[in-house]
Amino acid sequence: MAKHKVLIADDSALMRRTLRKIIEADDELELVAYARDGADAVAKAKELQPDVISLDINMPVMDGVTALQHILELEICPVVMVSSLTQRGAATTFECMELGAFDFVAKPGGTVSSDMSAVQQELVKKLKFAARGRHSNRLATRRRRARLDAVQLPSTASLRSASGRFRAIAIGISTGGPGTIMDVLPRIPAETNGAVFLVQHMPANFIGSFVSRLDKACALTVVEAESGQKVEPGYCYVASGDKQMTFYRRASGAVYVRTPTTPKTLYTPSVDVMFDSCLSVYGADTIGVIMTGIGDDGAAALQRIRSAGGHTIAESEETAVVYGMPREAVARGAALEVLPCWDVAAAIQRAI
Repeated sequence: MAKHKVLIADDSALMRRTLRKIIEADDELELVAYARDGADAVAKAKELQPDVISLDINMPVMDGVTALQHILELEICPVVMVSSLTQRGAATTFECMELGAFDFVAKPGGTVSSDMSAVQQELVKKLKFAARGRHSNRLATRRRRARLDAVQLPSTASLRSASGRFRAIAIGISTGGPGTIMDVLPRIPAETNGAVFLVQHMPANFIGSFVSRLDKACALTVVEAESGQKVEPGYCYVASGDKQMTFYRRASGAVYVRTPTTPKTLYTPSVDVMFDSCLSVYGADTIGVIMTGIGDDGAAALQRIRSAGGHTIAESEETAVVYGMPREAVARGAALEVLPCWDVAAAIQRAI
């Protein structure tokens, strides 16, 4: 089997050596070249046509954000951003995701890190998935056009449940999620008769910047989930990066958030755990949505939501950056609707 050709773009010689060792240690990856700045990355990408690029953000001559835009515009190949675990690094990373980067990996030691072993498995996995999904650059272009062509949201009155029932809109998403979710949450009005609960697999250090960016883009009030919060309509609660997100109902009828560190799951927070807790509290008033991501987190619980009479939606292969989590949901018969990402918000509104 032919190896996936990788171009590394990083201005640090130490990082280039570290990344080379990671790539050369894997039987499915082949390093084809280094680039020392963004302009060099664009030139070598044009010349060598790699299958995937590992792209640093902070580089001289041309920064990673500008280089990313050139690479996406030319539709050369998918790009995995390698960013620092800082607030500024996180904000720029999410800008890259919205522009169309496949995904990101955070350097555990900051801008320059020799301790990439902590994220080696994650980096290799994302490089491979990106290389296999070479349609992602074309998809990024289609998404930008779809956002420009988006229809106006329906009136407030039409978003109220006819029965007056409060809806729990539970969304699970992973690899490719920070860009994809921007096709959903900004299209949900603040007056919606329900609350959104979002699990996005992401390093804990990035959640604050992620929440801030979503809050600025959305009519909903977007907050990081904290134990003891009362669930209110028009809010989106985002699970912390190292805790589960669950719920409980008091005798008064009000629902509150819990953020336990258990159960221990492969991914924390877990989509399955959040979906099951939503179902236990809201029952058939749960709207479950599963979108792009590696693996099968959320598929089993989405099936339970459907069996209990809730409404379930899975992102279609047409737009999923990684058709893993939604594919598992579809294969199990868990999804009532299978839709491209830009149609998911309208489907949620119809279900309300």
